[in-house]
Amino acid sequence: MSVRLADFSALTFDCYGTLIDWESGIWDALQPLLMESGCAEITRAAALQAFAEEESGQQAQTPDMLYPKLLERVHGTLARRFGLRSTAALDAAFGASLPHWPAFPDSADALRVLKAHYKLVILSNVNRDGFAASNRKLGVAFDAIYTAEDVGSYKPAPANFEYMLDRLRGDFGLDAPDILHTAQSLFHDHVPARAFGLANAWIDRQGLSGGGDWGATAVVGEKPQFDFLFPDMASMARAMVADRDRQE
Repeated sequence: MSVRLADFSALTFDCYGTLIDWESGIWDALQPLLMESGCAEITRAAALQAFAEEESGQQAQTPDMLYPKLLERVHGTLARRFGLRSTAALDAAFGASLPHWPAFPDSADALRVLKAHYKLVILSNVNRDGFAASNRKLGVAFDAIYTAEDVGSYKPAPANFEYMLDRLRGDFGLDAPDILHTAQSLFHDHVPARAFGLANAWIDRQGLSGGGDWGATAVVGEKPQFDFLFPDMASMARAMVADRDRQE
C-alpha cells in the first residue's frame, strides 16, 4: 500500500547535505590549504569525493571522537592524500569550520511550513555545539535533537537509529509507522532507515537519481528503496501542503 505525506506525525532529519549545504562549506573550508600550497589542480569534485572516503573511514575508526576533532583529523589526511603540506593551525581551522557552513536557501522556509504539521527531529553526525550553530540558520525550534555526541557513534551505525527510536518512543509515544526519515545521504541515512523499517523521503539535492555526482557522500553499491523523492526541501513542503489540502 502506498503512503502519503499526511500519514506521518514526525519528520526525522539528517541535517548536513539535507538542510545545511555541507559541500559548499567543506569546499570553502579547504581553500586555505589549497591557497597555502599554491595548488590549482584539485577540483571541487575530487576534493569532495576524497572527503567522503576519508570522513566515513575516520568515523568508523573513531566513533566516539567529537566531530570538530574528527574534521581536524580528516583535513590532515586529505592534505597527505593530495601531497599537500598542512599545519596544525590549518587542521584546527578546518575542524572549527562547521558553524560557517551555509544553510540551503530553501531550508528555513520549508521547515517553518512543515513545523505546522509535524514534529521535527534531528538525527545528525555532529556534536551538540556544532548543530546549535547550524540551528540558528534554520529558523525553527526542533522538537528533539540527537547527535553523534549523544550516541557515541556515527551514522550509518545502527546504534544511532536505535537511540533515536528509543527516545521518540519514550518522549513522544512515536514508533516507526509514525516517522518519515528525511535525508539526502543514501549511505548515512537511507540504507539504515530502511533496515529499521522507516518510511523515507530522499532529498536528492545532488541529482543522484538522474545520474549526478556523489559529492561529499560515500558511495553505496545499491541504491535503497524510497517512498518519496524530492529535489529539495521546498518541493517537499509544497507536496505536503497539497497532500494536506486533498485530505481536507
